[in-house]
Amino acid sequence: MLSPLEETLLAVMMIVIMFGMGSSLTFKDFRLSLRHPQAVLVGFCSQYLLMPLIAFSLARFLGLSGPQTVGLVLIGCMPGGTTSNIFAYFSKSLLSLSIIMTVCSTLAAIVMVPLLMGVYTAGVEDALRIPPSEIIALLFVLLIPTLLGMWIRRKNANFGAVTELVGGVIGVIVILFLVLTWAPRNWQLLVETHWQVFAAVILVGLIGFLFGYLFSRVLKLGPQKARTVSLETGIQNGPLAALIVTLAFTGELQQQVLLMPVLYSLFIVINSTIVTLFYRKWTRREELARDQAKIEPTG
Repeated sequence: MLSPLEETLLAVMMIVIMFGMGSSLTFKDFRLSLRHPQAVLVGFCSQYLLMPLIAFSLARFLGLSGPQTVGLVLIGCMPGGTTSNIFAYFSKSLLSLSIIMTVCSTLAAIVMVPLLMGVYTAGVEDALRIPPSEIIALLFVLLIPTLLGMWIRRKNANFGAVTELVGGVIGVIVILFLVLTWAPRNWQLLVETHWQVFAAVILVGLIGFLFGYLFSRVLKLGPQKARTVSLETGIQNGPLAALIVTLAFTGELQQQVLLMPVLYSLFIVINSTIVTLFYRKWTRREELARDQAKIEPTG
């Protein structure tokens, strides 16, 4: 389903993204995150409690096949992607909180992803089970560029900041490139794909946005923090899910499972853009209201 070149690009992109994410942080940032412990905890729960359940429920409700279910649940179990940091910035949400939540969910992924995949795919046939050891090994390897990026940021803050930006931009570019090169070759597959598959990959992100926001507000987070958690919840690390699939499956089975993270990665960029524009207008209205409140009435 993916050409050797595309698989190589996917692996290289993940290394660059993880390196860029590490370059956005210093060890001091983890101490500063304690200023927003509730927000980080709410984001963590949204990521690893809500999203896997949303994905699993959608798969059951829409009657997806076994491979499609595994692909969708894998997306739901993924940590947040660095793409969420870019959209958090443009939506005027709390970028620092978004980055910390992404890093925390990524670090926790070594434990949480194989654990949740074991829970939500317990009923599928053995051929569809992704060995936990493969997930753990891949995530552990990807932590190396993250830690290297943090070390470089500590040594040279300017270089680290540039690397962070470049990593995020390259991630978006490669995602779009992979999708745009993949779609023409697999056009027949897309035509034959049932509407339930498209509904699943679109709704898992949209419902994640909605539930992430509502969950945050119920737990008394302010609107700006809630919007940050919302973006972090709905935007999963689709490329990481695709990489895991390419390493765990081969042949026709790989194609069936890989369809879900590939389509999700396409539609989440579109959905996130729309949600970001809405959140940006929302934030500007709040800013205008605060400015207006500072103006004392005359006469």
